[in-house]
Amino acid sequence: MSANHYAIEVEDLVAYYGSRRILDGVSLQVGYGEIMVIMGGSGSGKSTLLRHLLALQTPRSGSIRILGRDITTASADMLHELRQSIGVSFQGGALLSSLTIGENVALPLREHTRLDDSIIEITARLKLEIVSLGGFEHLYPAQLSGGMIKRAALARAMAMDPKMLFFDEPSAGLDPVVSSELDDLIIKLRDTLGVTIVVVTHELESAFKIADHITVLDHGRILISGTADIVRNSSIERVQDLLHRRSRPIEISADDYLHRLTGG
Repeated sequence: MSANHYAIEVEDLVAYYGSRRILDGVSLQVGYGEIMVIMGGSGSGKSTLLRHLLALQTPRSGSIRILGRDITTASADMLHELRQSIGVSFQGGALLSSLTIGENVALPLREHTRLDDSIIEITARLKLEIVSLGGFEHLYPAQLSGGMIKRAALARAMAMDPKMLFFDEPSAGLDPVVSSELDDLIIKLRDTLGVTIVVVTHELESAFKIADHITVLDHGRILISGTADIVRNSSIERVQDLLHRRSRPIEISADDYLHRLTGG
């Protein structure tokens, strides 16, 4: 696959918190229309990698190309333009509690377009219908269940018809049935809209259900990256430890503990 077929290209990414290296030479590619799942234990660096992919942090070295643009050297104006092609569904939903979910979904359109109010309201309702929340646009986040909040956050992430969606722990805190429904919705978005999707998760069942490719991080390095079958059948002991939730007795210093709290 040639470079112009990659929606995301990360090359030799190195990131630090203070003097501690969190990402250590991470390289990966995500093709257009693929679902990439990033997995790893606590402190593996997966959350830090996500923040770098969203240009919320600047790496010490290496490059990140999103939709053909190097975001590590991009101007503020270029990043602003690029972010309009990207939707993000944060772990807790990050909905504004003072707005209805219809108003939450409409917010990106009000901020970044000059569409008439009537068109914005229709678009917001359509996005909510896609995630099976049609008719609920008048409710506030406090009136929603956990699964409904996740779906409302997804509707807002799709408001600008993005080419790429990022999910941070989409199944966290959900019961198995609701989690499975959300997985089905993610797959549907890929299949019907051709959206490139990156999911950070520790939920193994969800990861193997939705992923075209899985990247497993451990202590800031990639242990393995490949299809679900390649990862599942890996002979790498640490990968199997993670898949079977086998712990290893370790001694951890206070510095290491803080690193794991902040490193993802």
